[in-house]
Amino acid sequence: MPSFDIVSEVDQHELTNAVDQSNREVANRFDFKDSGAKFTLQKESILLTAPNDFQVQQMVDILEGKMAKRSLDIKAIEIGEILSNLAEARCEVKLKQGIDKESAKKITKIIKESKAKVQASIQGEQVRVTGKNRDDLQDTIQILKQADVSLPLQFINFRD
Repeated sequence: MPSFDIVSEVDQHELTNAVDQSNREVANRFDFKDSGAKFTLQKESILLTAPNDFQVQQMVDILEGKMAKRSLDIKAIEIGEILSNLAEARCEVKLKQGIDKESAKKITKIIKESKAKVQASIQGEQVRVTGKNRDDLQDTIQILKQADVSLPLQFINFRD
């Protein structure tokens, strides 16, 4: 039976490139000269530090622009609140990896409501869709691309 998996992952290599380009732009921009503003890529988040909260907000815009240029979905990040003190301001941007239970249930509900002849099953942080023919699976992919899901979805392991 043909099947495919629905996942939500961020390409780490492209994300690293986007953060490096953002750091380069902050280093070269006139309004950030000698301010010590920087992006730090951590395991599950990106830490933005700058002298004040206005500059941190500008850095968020820079990061979103660089991610868009590198074909990374903006839905994959969750911007935290800006914490500031007298010396500096910080903001943690969390990365959304994997499909949580609630989103997986929403995806399976969308598939069932589409009346397509496919079955969806939740397997950890991914959803597996199986069907009798390839056309039904491709129709399901199109339905999910048009649906409003709060996560960026990728369709992998397409098998006949």
